[in-house]
Amino acid sequence: MTRIERLQQQLPTLDLDALLVTDATNIFYLTGFSLTAGDGALLITATQAILVTDDRYAQALREFATTEVTGLITRDYYGSINELLEKQGLMVLGFETSLSYEVYDQLDELMTADLVPCRGLIEQARAEKDSHEVAKLRAAAQLHDQAFEYLLGILQPGLSEQAVANRLDFWMKEHGATAASFPPIVASGPNAAKPHATVSPRKIAAGDVVTLDFGYWVDGYTADLTRTVAVGEPDFEFKTVYELVNQARQAVIEKIAAGANGAALDAAGRQLIEAAGYGDEFQHGMGHGIGLTVHELPASYGPATTQVRLKHNQVITVEPGIYLPGLFGVRIEDDVLVTHGGHEVLTHAPTELLVLK
Repeated sequence: MTRIERLQQQLPTLDLDALLVTDATNIFYLTGFSLTAGDGALLITATQAILVTDDRYAQALREFATTEVTGLITRDYYGSINELLEKQGLMVLGFETSLSYEVYDQLDELMTADLVPCRGLIEQARAEKDSHEVAKLRAAAQLHDQAFEYLLGILQPGLSEQAVANRLDFWMKEHGATAASFPPIVASGPNAAKPHATVSPRKIAAGDVVTLDFGYWVDGYTADLTRTVAVGEPDFEFKTVYELVNQARQAVIEKIAAGANGAALDAAGRQLIEAAGYGDEFQHGMGHGIGLTVHELPASYGPATTQVRLKHNQVITVEPGIYLPGLFGVRIEDDVLVTHGGHEVLTHAPTELLVLK
């Protein structure tokens, strides 16, 4: 059964006559056709899947090898969709709550069908990967491991954060990645104490800590890898914090399996950090899902995520961190496949403390 067919089977249980998919990633997930965000929509009824876009995509649709999806070329996306609904007598239309208010306002003005919000319907399906998706995520993780090895060979005092990020971006794209799934983080010295540091012109100095956090799409799927290294011999506190973060990472990974509770997973690592007196210096969740985007369900798991239950073939990150303002930060992140019997760590870059001489 295809992804569209599974969705069509759900329509009656949701009391929907049709579903309007406007999120470009969800359209790709369901059809395999790439649209730029805002360049069309996918209408799914009980018997049809109609990709509504404009003549910029006409040739691509003619070359699109599928009999499951029908293309409709128009400049009036939503007016044409309303006509389709009226002709078929479809009176209840589900829509994704991720669409903008501007688009919702258009739908509310145009549609004669009743509009029903659908939250996370396709995203829930995306969370559980099939075997082909898992293979792509493994390949993405492997390339990120190789990129980290490349970075170890270029990191040195005098090189700016921006220069490192630029070289990483070039290397990834030269080796099969298409684009970054989020702006890479290269945070040196005190900048490493900022969990979401932006790349700066600051030059790496001897004795600095450097946090490297990056994710790139490879064949449509993204990995997400973070490692923290020392450029020159670090002090005792850094070594202590590094070992603590690494122990927390491993403690969480050991608890990962289908059915595991998000808050309990988080606690497995966070309690170690809190017991060592650094609880206030760990200010974010323990991880999140990844796949076609860098934040998939579960969007985050942390102390309050008691409703999160991991499912077979989800891929999540594990990324504890400790951040000491003005001094340094440490974050270590792995990507992990959830299985019925436990887990499989997809990222294999070394996690022991690396001191670059």
